[in-house]
Amino acid sequence: MTRNMDESVVRPESTVTRRDLLASGGAILGGMAMTGQAFAQQAGGQQSGGEQTGGDPLAVSQTWAGKPFGSGLLARKVAVITGAARGIGRSIAVDMAANGADIVAIDICAKILKEQSYAVTTRDDLEETARLVQQNGRKCMQVVGDVRDIAFLRATADKAEQQFGHIDIVVANAATQHFKPLVEMEDWEFNGVIENNLIGTANTIRAFAPKMIAQGKGGRIIVLSSMQGKHGSKNMSSYSASKWGILGLMKSAALELGKYKITVNALVPGLVDTPLTHNEERWSALIGEVTANDNPPKNPTEQQAYETRAPHVPLKVGWLKPEDLAPAAVFLASDGAAMVTGASYDVTGGDNANNQS
Repeated sequence: MTRNMDESVVRPESTVTRRDLLASGGAILGGMAMTGQAFAQQAGGQQSGGEQTGGDPLAVSQTWAGKPFGSGLLARKVAVITGAARGIGRSIAVDMAANGADIVAIDICAKILKEQSYAVTTRDDLEETARLVQQNGRKCMQVVGDVRDIAFLRATADKAEQQFGHIDIVVANAATQHFKPLVEMEDWEFNGVIENNLIGTANTIRAFAPKMIAQGKGGRIIVLSSMQGKHGSKNMSSYSASKWGILGLMKSAALELGKYKITVNALVPGLVDTPLTHNEERWSALIGEVTANDNPPKNPTEQQAYETRAPHVPLKVGWLKPEDLAPAAVFLASDGAAMVTGASYDVTGGDNANNQS
C-alpha cells in the first residue's frame, strides 16, 4: 500500500483481501469461521484496542448481526449467478460458496457486442470461478450461454433443478457497457447494451422465478444496478439507462413476487475495479468526470485515475474491488434479509452520499 501526497488518500497495492483469507484458511469450513475481528487481525487491520496495524480495512470482512461471514449463512442453498466468470459475479459466487451455497455459474464467455473495448470473458475464467467455489467445499455447475436468450436460461433452470433439486437464490449480474456520445451511437451500440443488461436481467428473473414459485419455499433474487444508473454518466447513456431500468424492474418484481415469499432487491455498486472499467478509456472518462474536463488525458495510468478520484469519495478510495460487493449480496441472500424487498443497497465507498436518487 502506498500513500499519496494527500495522506488521506490510500491506494491499495498488495492488500490481503477477504478472498485471500477465505481461500487460505480453512476458517470457513466445519463451523470454524473466524470472527470479523480475527479476520482484521490476520489481514493486518485494527487490533481490539483500535490500534491500526497496517493493511486495508476496507478489504477485510466485517460482521453483521453478530454472525461472521463464512459461517454457513447460506448452507444447503443453491445460487444461480449470471456473469460469473470474473469480477463481481465471481466474487459473489465465491463468497456464497464460502457461506455454504452450491453455485450455478453462468457466463457467455465470448464477446457481447461486436466491438468491445475491454477483455472478453473466457471458458478459462469460468473454470477459475468453479475452482474457487470448489475450493470452498461446494459444487459448481458451469454453464456457457447468453442471458439475451430466454430459451437458454429456461433450459438452464431445468438442468439446475434436476442436478440440485431446488433453486434458492438468483443473482442477475451479467452486464456490458459501451462508450460513445448518445447522438453518435448506432443502433447496435445502444440497443445491444439495453438488450444484455436490462432485458437479460428480466429474462433471468422470468426463467428462474417460476422454479422458486413452484417450490413454494420462497427465495431471493438480487439484481445488479449501478450508481451510474442513478446519476447518469457522460458518453454512457445506454449503460445508465439500462441500470436505471433495472431498479424499476426490481421494484415491480418485488411487488409481484412478494406473495410467494420471494424477495427482490438491487445491489448498487459504485465504481468497481473489473475488466469492464480497468482500461485507459474508462480511466480517461473518470478523470474527465471528476475534473469537469472535456479533454482529459487519453492514456492515463491507473494511479493517475485513482489519485484523481479518491479525494472526492468519502472513504478516500478511487474505486472498490469486486469482493467489497460480495458481503452485501450474501446478506441479501440470507435469512437475515427475509423482510427486505424492493430495496436498493448502495455499496460505493460513500460515492452515493451526495446523490439524491
